[in-house]
Amino acid sequence: MNVDCLVAEIGSTTTVVNAFNLKGDVSFIGRGVHQTTVDTDVREGLSLAILDLKKNLSIDELHYDQFFASSSAAGGLKITVHGLVYDMTARAAKEAALNAGGNIHLITANRLAPEHLEKIKQVKPNMIIIAGGTDFGEKDVAFDNLLDVIGLGIPIIYAGNIANHERIKNLNQKHVTLVDNVYPRVDMFNIIPLREAIYKTFEEHIIHAKGMKDIFKMVDHVIIPTPGAVMDATMLLDEIFDGVMTLDVGGATTDVHSISKPKTEYERMLEGEPYQKRTVEGDLGVFINRSLVLDTFKDFEIKQRFGMTKSEILDVITTEPFIPQSDIGKKVIDGLTERCIELAIDRHVGDLKKVFTINGYKVIPEGKDCTQVKAICLTGGALLYANDSEHIIRRYLSKQQTRLIPDVNVPIYKDHDYIFASLGVLSRVYPKEAKILLKKTLRI
Repeated sequence: MNVDCLVAEIGSTTTVVNAFNLKGDVSFIGRGVHQTTVDTDVREGLSLAILDLKKNLSIDELHYDQFFASSSAAGGLKITVHGLVYDMTARAAKEAALNAGGNIHLITANRLAPEHLEKIKQVKPNMIIIAGGTDFGEKDVAFDNLLDVIGLGIPIIYAGNIANHERIKNLNQKHVTLVDNVYPRVDMFNIIPLREAIYKTFEEHIIHAKGMKDIFKMVDHVIIPTPGAVMDATMLLDEIFDGVMTLDVGGATTDVHSISKPKTEYERMLEGEPYQKRTVEGDLGVFINRSLVLDTFKDFEIKQRFGMTKSEILDVITTEPFIPQSDIGKKVIDGLTERCIELAIDRHVGDLKKVFTINGYKVIPEGKDCTQVKAICLTGGALLYANDSEHIIRRYLSKQQTRLIPDVNVPIYKDHDYIFASLGVLSRVYPKEAKILLKKTLRI
């Protein structure tokens, strides 16, 4: 059998291979899955996932023209971020790193302290991002922070005041990459250059899993972080809907991606909010972090929602596999999935706050305004396999009074073929075909 391309998602635990035809009838053909063989050689897991794909397609031979990949093997993309002012340059760099699929392990503002350097050494990030100063404003803090970490031998991306570029070039350090300022002017986010540099640095330096060097030789385009690929897909969805939110509940984390403009009347007050935003909640997952999610419930809430005691639920979540098999297991995981959605969206979106002024109380918006989102798209196994994922979302939307969330009647779509990450990878080379496939998996 001949196909146009394969897209591999090489995760820390699972390797997925999706097959696509991109000519004529653009279509998703099938999927193969196998456990990622991080401890031996990731190529083994990839080969076995391709073997599973052939089995699922009932074929003996499979030929493909192109091969693409995303990866979160070897623990994903660990990043530390260091800016001048937390709510300005540090925040802008953090948003760009999350946008690209990074896991943020440390954020600092102003000069790096000795304890910060110790923390960086402990974390051993895959890359360090240095920001600070608007263009041609304050420049010494960012430069001095760069000098503090340059000797660690960790890839560094400098995304601060461009007035420092020449003296950084004079340092002649190959592991330092210069990009445009992520915060060139007050309340202006310039995320895309840093985002692209993170992708490039990821491919050039993040080859820790055994066999990944050979995978990099196989691919026909850059390998990008899998969460970043989901954001790429969300960016393409925004072209379709003009305002979109993607919800991804996984085994360890819950990711929320949103792309939307604020209400016209809120624009002036929310100038510092990013147009594209991703949040990742490392404590909200329905497999590895099941017990942490359960701990967010009060005892009376557990009884109300599940009709069970906490000890009974603990018995279920400690025995139920990754994909629940029993009816009671499915009920419990659906309840935990709903909790992940509630908390993750709460942390992602803004709220209306009461403030006291000389003219009395006023209500002002604070945080990301998602009220103009025109579609919510669901991906991730927990939501795709839930009994009624749309009802889970609408129940959350109907309860909120002041949060800046989408309308309760917003259209909700599911990634039926479970291919968002693969389509995000494809969109960087085949945006037209990826958009067709997005519409197909959403059944629109």
